[in-house]
Amino acid sequence: MPKPHYSERGDHIESVDPVRVSRYRGITRLNHWVTAGCMVILLLSGLAFFSPSLYFLTELFGGGQTARWLHPIVGVVLFFSFLLLFIQMWRLNLPKPEDVTWVANIEEVVKGNEEKLPELGKYNAGQKFVFWAMSGLIILLIGSGIMIWEQYFPNLVSIPVRRIAVLVHSLSAVAIVLVFILHVYAAIWVRGTLRAMTRGDVTGGWAWRHHRKWLREVAGRQGKDPAE
Repeated sequence: MPKPHYSERGDHIESVDPVRVSRYRGITRLNHWVTAGCMVILLLSGLAFFSPSLYFLTELFGGGQTARWLHPIVGVVLFFSFLLLFIQMWRLNLPKPEDVTWVANIEEVVKGNEEKLPELGKYNAGQKFVFWAMSGLIILLIGSGIMIWEQYFPNLVSIPVRRIAVLVHSLSAVAIVLVFILHVYAAIWVRGTLRAMTRGDVTGGWAWRHHRKWLREVAGRQGKDPAE
């Protein structure tokens, strides 16, 4: 069997004193923030259509007509932006045996006792859940969205099917908002995580504590000892 990998080619130790480890390339960070921006626009415009009491949110986009035009267009941009992220990240988000142990001891994660957990690769089970949940929900959203996009696909499906698509689209939207909130909360809660997506690197201490197996593999490629 081929040896499993826990890091990407671009990951490397940038400096030794203090230790900085490159985690995300510039193109990956840009891709991530474009995706996040699309999510925010879709959230606000989608909420405006979800309930009459929230219709005032359309004013953020210049009115209801503009919001209705913008929402599906941004949805398409989100799909292709996330597709690029998926191509870059899917391999390292595949399940690993240590993920089961991590989930079984999730209370230690909440308590901050990560020394009692197995060494992890670039992503933990929680991050993998967010990745795959986003992947599946975006597929549901783009598929159902095309079915109800009458401006360009008026006769794609029958009216009964379109009604089902509206329901699927709405439920998927609620689910992806919850996943998005979980992702943002976790990024803020785990101190030092946001730095990876703003500056591209993390401290050696952060990498050693949260993703030790990833750090070992990156250091091994450069002939360094991560414990030093």
